[in-house]
Amino acid sequence: MRSSNPIFTRRGFRRGDGTAASAAERSRPVGAVAGADLSGGVPTNPYAQSTIELSAPDVRAEGAAMTIDDVVVRTAATLGTVVLTAALSWLLLPVGDAGAGRALGIGAVAALVAFALSMVQTFRRTPSPALILGYAAFEGVFLGVTSDATSTYIAPGVVVQAVLGTMAVFAGVLIAYKRRWIRVTRRFYGFVLGAALGFLLLMVADLLFSAFGASGGLGFDSGATGVLFGVIGIVLGACFLALDFKQVEDGIAYGAPRDEAWFAAFGLTVTLVWIYLEALRLLSILRGND
Repeated sequence: MRSSNPIFTRRGFRRGDGTAASAAERSRPVGAVAGADLSGGVPTNPYAQSTIELSAPDVRAEGAAMTIDDVVVRTAATLGTVVLTAALSWLLLPVGDAGAGRALGIGAVAALVAFALSMVQTFRRTPSPALILGYAAFEGVFLGVTSDATSTYIAPGVVVQAVLGTMAVFAGVLIAYKRRWIRVTRRFYGFVLGAALGFLLLMVADLLFSAFGASGGLGFDSGATGVLFGVIGIVLGACFLALDFKQVEDGIAYGAPRDEAWFAAFGLTVTLVWIYLEALRLLSILRGND
């Protein structure tokens, strides 16, 4: 299973021997024997012990299959690291009149380091707890500085609202997914990826317009256009949460190796950070329009 977020692509689950599973293998029903041809070619579970590849480890038999507890514990560790470093950066790097330049500079460097670590982890076949926790730590520094700056200069008190909004989106999507109001199908997956690509292209265009002298870029940071863009960003984040939940559910059902829980934690953390930043930006625009 790979990381999930609105920026990076997905690689899919790994077999128990560490090799990548194909799209056809990921659609195999649970409990079937790998390599078998059932009901006219229905594929089988990629994590079941193969009658052909007997050397492949059976993660279920070894008791090393991923469980929901593994996902919860690792996600709590990753999000806890984000929250801890965000709080420390807020306290130790105050964005005041004297320290604004230093704090914002450190925040920008932390964002670049977090992005680099996330890219390295994204293209790895196996999860690295050190990379994932390192990403969480530097991302937390960036979030702490950004939140402090937003609260100080733009909209006091907006950070609490953004946190509560992020929690509400997470809870709402989880309930909707569990009740099957949201069904993650191939069409849903393709639509979300296409929409995210368009969203990112617009963000890049906005940055380019701003860099080359267009005042306010394309207007995505203010007014009605900014509000609409922020709402779309949050909705995309919610859709990626649904994809994350689907990947966790499939990983547990297929008996994915336990270390795949780190991928789940990484994906959920990146998606929640995305939703928080979009909520922070949207609420700042709304407060600025009051």
